[in-house]
Amino acid sequence: MARVRMSKDGAVVLPQSVRDAHGLTDGAEFEVIDGGREIRLEVVREEEADDRHKRSAEKLLSWLDTLPRYDGPSYSDAEMHEAIDQAAIADWERLERQWSGETDDRDKDD
Repeated sequence: MARVRMSKDGAVVLPQSVRDAHGLTDGAEFEVIDGGREIRLEVVREEEADDRHKRSAEKLLSWLDTLPRYDGPSYSDAEMHEAIDQAAIADWERLERQWSGETDDRDKDD
């Protein structure tokens, strides 16, 4: 058994003998298990990590498939930015009218 010390930022360095015995190299991943009075590190083997990432990606893709599809006309980035700019200007003008106490039919909610 070896004793290690945690740094200010929470880093713990595993002794070289432990890294060698388990074949651990730079970038090795661990599951951290909080067992109350003890903390356990379990090595995540590369194939397990790859499988977990693959499952996460598959889960995301299946969730994306549940979203409604947009089937309207396509717009360029420039057209979208122009529409956003126009909406921002209109909102700003509405706020300025509210702040100055002016109101008109444009300020009424539908």
